[in-house]
Amino acid sequence: MHWDHIIKNGTIVQEEELFEGNIYIKDGKIAAISSTELAGETVEETDATGLHVFPGFMDVHIHSRDPGATHKEDFYHSTWAAAAGGLTTVFEMPNTNPPVNHVENFHKQVENLQPKAHVDFALWAICLGHLNINEIQSLHEAGAVAFKFFWGYAVHKKTYQLMYNYKPEMEDVIPPFQDGEVYDMFQEVAKTGKPFAIHAENNELIQHLTQKVEESGRRDYGALLQGRPNLAEATTIQTGISFAKDAGTRLHVLHVSTEEGVELIRQAQQEGYPITSETCPHFLYLSNKDFEKIGPHMKVYPPVKYEKDQNGLWKGIADGVVSVACSDHAPHTEEEKDGDLWSIPAGMCGVETLAPLMIHAVSEGRITPYELGKLLSSQPARLFGIYPQKGSLQIGTDADLTLVDFKRQKTIHKHELHSKSKVTPYDGFQLQGAPVATIVRGTTMMKDGAVTEEPAGRVVKP
Repeated sequence: MHWDHIIKNGTIVQEEELFEGNIYIKDGKIAAISSTELAGETVEETDATGLHVFPGFMDVHIHSRDPGATHKEDFYHSTWAAAAGGLTTVFEMPNTNPPVNHVENFHKQVENLQPKAHVDFALWAICLGHLNINEIQSLHEAGAVAFKFFWGYAVHKKTYQLMYNYKPEMEDVIPPFQDGEVYDMFQEVAKTGKPFAIHAENNELIQHLTQKVEESGRRDYGALLQGRPNLAEATTIQTGISFAKDAGTRLHVLHVSTEEGVELIRQAQQEGYPITSETCPHFLYLSNKDFEKIGPHMKVYPPVKYEKDQNGLWKGIADGVVSVACSDHAPHTEEEKDGDLWSIPAGMCGVETLAPLMIHAVSEGRITPYELGKLLSSQPARLFGIYPQKGSLQIGTDADLTLVDFKRQKTIHKHELHSKSKVTPYDGFQLQGAPVATIVRGTTMMKDGAVTEEPAGRVVKP
């Protein structure tokens, strides 16, 4: 037999099983998995002795600003960073300029991104109320992986760009959608059977409380949290769950940041509803107490909150209530982030540090290797309809693999990040364990931290 690539002597991580073995790759697919050596020649051989071999890790939530604000980031650099960080697939968010709001823009975005992609990718589609509710079914048929609604955000009338801090006096702006129109979106996406994902923050509550805080003159991080409290997330999740129950929608709650949010999702799941959720390393590793040390680079929406929320999120992962870890990679330039807390944009780099931070969680004993594989591979793949093509180690599926060395020590240095932006709250973080190889459809894209191949990623559709 002639193989294209053999990964030998690794500890293969299945969902509920670890075993020593070899993986044989032919034509970009897994052709055989064996605990004994199979006969044949190969073009490439990777010695995985001492390494754990996972189904390729993925990040289902990144903003590459492409097209649009490409001075902050672009898809070449975000997927370069993804490969360097051990990821084989990313999901690109739809709030680009122009957005992925109808089929023509969906196809244009595939054409735009594919030549730049170092890893495989899927595309989200955006929900903009009456502006594109008639486009939902055609976007579903075109291959959108899921639908995202930025609850509480206004929309620019001409560009359809999101307005993050809406004020009634703004010109050429469509105010945040009312609940009736939001419910219509829940119903329409339910017809597709795909997840309807929400950015869960209550805009009216935030505007009211923020005005009060601004009038007090406070500009500290605690004041920011008073203006965007846990209640803002909890009320929106609660409404979303109520709408999803009635409309039969597969609700997915994005970047959950609060203990209260986890509890609401847990209750809905216990009642048997298909409500899922994700969280990010910045909510798991940071709290309000870190702002004094990290500063404005830590600002994200929803904001990093309190230690009790950290603990609640880790418990949600342990219970399976939170089934996906992602980065919410949303870069800005250092100049844009260097300013007054209340005026600078929200967002940070994360795609390259997602897997290393979650690998470190294994070394800390917070999660097991099995749970790591589920959070970054099999559970997101199942949730978004691309399993077992992605997220599995099965014969005939894409040969996407992430090789991890749990003994390797790694320090995150912002100047070493591959994104255009170097904004990270993790500069200087010392980690135990690291991804040491990224293999996309049989091709080694990263080895020992160095990306070795030019872009060859492909679009993935459910």
